Amino acid sequence: MDAVVTETRPRPTRARPAAAETKTVNLALQGGGAHGAFTWGVLDRLLEDERVAFEGISATSAGAMNAAVCAFGLAAGGRERARRALETFWMGVSDAACWSPVQPSWLDRLQENWSLPWSPAFMGFDLVTRLLSPYEFNPLNLNPLRQVLESVVDFELLRRQEAPVRLFLSATNVRTGRVKVFAREELSADAVLASACLPFLFHAVEIGGEAYWDGGYMGNPAIFPLIYGCEARDVVVVHINPMERPDVPRTARDILNRVNEISFNSSLMREMRAIHFVTSLIDGGLGGAEGMKRMLIHSISADDVMAPLTATSKLNADRIFLRYLHDAGRRRAQEWLAERFADLGERSSVDIGARYL
Repeated sequence: MDAVVTETRPRPTRARPAAAETKTVNLALQGGGAHGAFTWGVLDRLLEDERVAFEGISATSAGAMNAAVCAFGLAAGGRERARRALETFWMGVSDAACWSPVQPSWLDRLQENWSLPWSPAFMGFDLVTRLLSPYEFNPLNLNPLRQVLESVVDFELLRRQEAPVRLFLSATNVRTGRVKVFAREELSADAVLASACLPFLFHAVEIGGEAYWDGGYMGNPAIFPLIYGCEARDVVVVHINPMERPDVPRTARDILNRVNEISFNSSLMREMRAIHFVTSLIDGGLGGAEGMKRMLIHSISADDVMAPLTATSKLNADRIFLRYLHDAGRRRAQEWLAERFADLGERSSVDIGARYL
């Protein structure tokens, strides 16, 4: 009997999916009061995507609060812990603001711009802040944000060398007018509150014998700490303050709002001008570029969402409003990931000359 020969063929093997590439970025988070809930939404979406890792975060005001809470969550338990910490913080801000007479009624919520200008309570509060200093109308220096912040963030953990994210929080020195950047060993609730200290609402924050106001006046946010203090070249700027507006403001309130937007964007624009100059030297092979670092700039913004909002809505800590901004931030971050993730590590996804110069 002839032997039966069985042909053995190798079984087809399924190609294993390639491991998702992780790209490390630095974040630059602007301030803007309650509008910082937009940045909460951006961070919430970025934390879901394990392809994106954070090396450093430079932040100011509400951005500093987002940065401290996010960095603490990452240090304490990773991405999901950071997401929960951010939600806990912002809901705590809303709860703490319930004491304030300027919070909106259900009727105020019907306004498309979520502003408070015609609320009698707000008009009285606005008048008081124009006539009296916080040392006069708030002599005890009560700030409900301190309790919320300290209940969420363990600053001792952030000061440890093994903390995974480097924080750089900007404040303005009242005496010298210079920017002060609080880094790892200096991180505290006072440092965050100094970065968010609006001089018309709160006493200047005293740290080490110096007095500090909101960092937005001198760095909103500062980019230079990320250039000199981090290895990653990619910087993702999360914008809150609109860069441009189509109309010239006519009312006193709108004029003041636009003046604040321009002044709070001016320091960022100056730094971008310097980055653009260095990039031109490097790309052009010109002399003097030796040893300079080529930065890659990216931007997540929502001017169409922010532009209709008035300055008074920055004081609106209504939970529905915060959720509205959070959801807008998540959508914009999702769009940015879909459109711009491939640019990370390769090129700037923002035309610096067109947007900032």
